[in-house]
Amino acid sequence: MTEFLYTPFLGQSVWLWLVFATVVVALLAFDLGVLHREDREIGVRESLWLSAGYIGAASIFGGWLWWQLGAQSGIDYFTGYMIEKSLSMDNVFVIAMIFSFFAIPRQYQHRVLFWGILGVIVLRATMIGLGAALVTQFSWVLYLFGAFLIATGIKMLWMADHEPDLKGNIMLRFLRKHLRVTPELHGNSFFVRSPHPVTGQPVAWVTPLFLALCMVEFADLIFAVDSVPAIFAITTDPFIVYTSNIFAILGLRALYFALAAMIHRFVYLKYALAMVLVFIGGKIFLVNLVGKIPSVVSLGVTAGLIAGGVLVSLWKTRETTSRPKSQSRKAANQHG
Repeated sequence: MTEFLYTPFLGQSVWLWLVFATVVVALLAFDLGVLHREDREIGVRESLWLSAGYIGAASIFGGWLWWQLGAQSGIDYFTGYMIEKSLSMDNVFVIAMIFSFFAIPRQYQHRVLFWGILGVIVLRATMIGLGAALVTQFSWVLYLFGAFLIATGIKMLWMADHEPDLKGNIMLRFLRKHLRVTPELHGNSFFVRSPHPVTGQPVAWVTPLFLALCMVEFADLIFAVDSVPAIFAITTDPFIVYTSNIFAILGLRALYFALAAMIHRFVYLKYALAMVLVFIGGKIFLVNLVGKIPSVVSLGVTAGLIAGGVLVSLWKTRETTSRPKSQSRKAANQHG
C-alpha cells in the first residue's frame, strides 16, 4: 500500500493527488451538504464570506505545497492560481448573461454553479492531461500555446466591447433541436416527466435550468482553451496546473454572486485580461532572447495588470454609484 502511495502519477506521487482530491470533496460536501442544503438566494455578503473561505483553503494548500515540493512549485502554484482566477473573472460576465437569458431565479443559480463544478473538474482534468502529454512529447507545442495566447489577447482587446449572442449560439441551437425542452422552469429540477404533446404518454423533458447548466459548461470549455495554455506557459507540472485551476474556479464560483451585482463596475477589466494573455504568451518566445522569466515576475506582472484594470474600472465608473444617490436626493427635495 505504501509503495502505491508513492507511485508517480502525472508528475507527482499518488498520495499528493489523494490529498488534493480529499480537500476538494470535503469543500464541496460542506458547501452543498451544510451551507446550501436548500435552494435560496445568496446575498453579496455571504458570497464574499464564502469566497474568502475558498481563498483561505487555496492559500493553505499552496503553502503546504510550498513546504512539500519547494519554493519553485509554491510560486508556480500561486502564479497559476492568480492567472486562472483572473481569466475566469471574464467568465462571470458570460454566466450572468446566461442566467439572465434563461430568466433563472437567484435561488436556483447556486445549484447550476455547483453541479457545473463537477463538470469542470472532469473537463479540466481531460484538457490538462492532454496538454501535458503534448508538451512532454513535443516541446514546440508550447510555442503554439504562446502564439494562440497572443492572438487571443489581441482579439479580446479588439472585441472587448462586444457581447456574445446567446440566441444564435451553436450549442444552444443544437440542444433545442435534439432535446425536448419545457417552456418554463420546474423548480430546481433539471429533468421532468410530462405528457408528450402528440401521444399523451409521459416522456422525459429537460428544463431551461438544464440548458443553463449546459451553457455554463460550454462557456467554461471556451475559457479553458485560453487559461490552460496560459498556465502551461508558467509550469508544465500537471499537478500544479490542475490544482491551481480547480481551486481558482471553486473560489470564483463562490464569488459569483458578489461579482454579478457589480459587473457594471468592471468595464475595463477585459482589457487587463487581454494584456495578461499577451504577456504570458510573449514569455514563451522571450525565453530564447532573455532566458526564462522568473515565476515571481510573472506573478507580479499579472497581479499588477489585474489590479490596474480593477482600479481604473472603479475610478471610471464611480459616477454610476454616486448618480443614483444624487438623483434620489434631488427627488426627495422635490417631493419635500
